[in-house]
Amino acid sequence: MSYHSGSAGVKPPNSVTHRPRLLDQVRARLRLRHYSLRTEQAYVGWIRRFILANGKRHPRDMGAKEVERFLSDLAVRGCVSAGTQNQALSALLFLYREVLVIDLPWMENVVRAKRPRHLPVVWAQPEIQRLLAAMEGRPWLLASLLYGTGMRLMECLRLRVKDVDFARNEITVRDGKGGKDRRTMLPRSLVEPLQREIERARSLHQSDLSAGFGATRLPYALARKYPKAAREFGWQFVFPSMRRSTDPFDGIERRHHFDDAILARALKRARKHAGIEKPVSAHTLRHSFATHLLEAGYDIRTIQELLGHKDVSTTQIYTHVLNRGGRGVVSPLDRA
Repeated sequence: MSYHSGSAGVKPPNSVTHRPRLLDQVRARLRLRHYSLRTEQAYVGWIRRFILANGKRHPRDMGAKEVERFLSDLAVRGCVSAGTQNQALSALLFLYREVLVIDLPWMENVVRAKRPRHLPVVWAQPEIQRLLAAMEGRPWLLASLLYGTGMRLMECLRLRVKDVDFARNEITVRDGKGGKDRRTMLPRSLVEPLQREIERARSLHQSDLSAGFGATRLPYALARKYPKAAREFGWQFVFPSMRRSTDPFDGIERRHHFDDAILARALKRARKHAGIEKPVSAHTLRHSFATHLLEAGYDIRTIQELLGHKDVSTTQIYTHVLNRGGRGVVSPLDRA
C-alpha cells in the first residue's frame, strides 16, 4: 500500500510516534519552571550519571536502593562535598517528581548530607584596595560593583540598562535569588565609569540593530507580551559580551552578557599581583561588602535587605567574621 501526501490525517502504516528522550524531557521541564541554564546543565549531568551508574536502566525501573547506593558512592568513592551530594539528590528528586510524575514516599526518607558551616573569606579594606588597583577595564568595573553594592555575580552580569538609576544613585536587582527584586546603592565613585560602559553598550547595540540583530533574551514570557521590548536599549545588558553567540535555549544568535570566567581569571591575576595569599572569588567581594558595613556600624537588618537574604540568620554569619558577636568583645590578653 502506497502512502500519498494528499491523504490528510492518514499516517503510514509503519510510522512510529517517538516520545522525546528522557533527558530532553528533563530540559523542557526545567525551562518551563524557569531554572537557570547552569542548574539545567547540572541536573541533566547528574541524571545521566545516575542512569549510567545503573547499567543504563530507565529510572522508572529503579527505586530507593539505587538512589541511596548512587549517593553513597558519591560520598565514599567520589569524595564529593555535602553540597555536591545534595545537588545530585535534588536532581533525582526533580526527575521523579516533575518529569516522571511518580510519587515515591521513599524519596522523602533519603537523608541529605549535612553541610558544614564555614565562615566566609573576607578581605580587609586595604587588601580590597590593592586588589582593585591591580585591575583595569571591565573586570575592574565589575569587581568594584560587586564590592560596592553587594550584588551576587550573576545579578551583576545580568544587570539591564533600565535598572541603573543615576538620578537616585541606586540599582534595582531583578529576579535575584528566590525570584525576588531588591534595591541597592550605586557608589558615587562608579557613576562616570558606569555611564561610559553604558554608552559602550549602546554603540554595540546600534551595531547589532544595523546588522539585523539586537534582540536580547527577555525573562519568562515578556518576549510574547512585549514583542518589541527585546530590541529596546533599556533591556540590553549593561555588560554585553563582545561577540554574539547562539542562545542554547532557543538557538537564536544574540549578544549575551560578559563571561564570568574572564572575571574569575582577572581576579586571580590581580590577587597574585597584589601579593595577597587569601583565596578570592566574586563572592569574596560580596562577603567583604557585608562585613565592612557591619564594621562601619550599619544595622544588620539594613545589610540583610541590601544582600537580599531571606532570613536574617544568614546575615548574622558576618558578626562571627568580625569576632565580636555583636558585643564588641575584647580579648583578656589585650585588656592586660
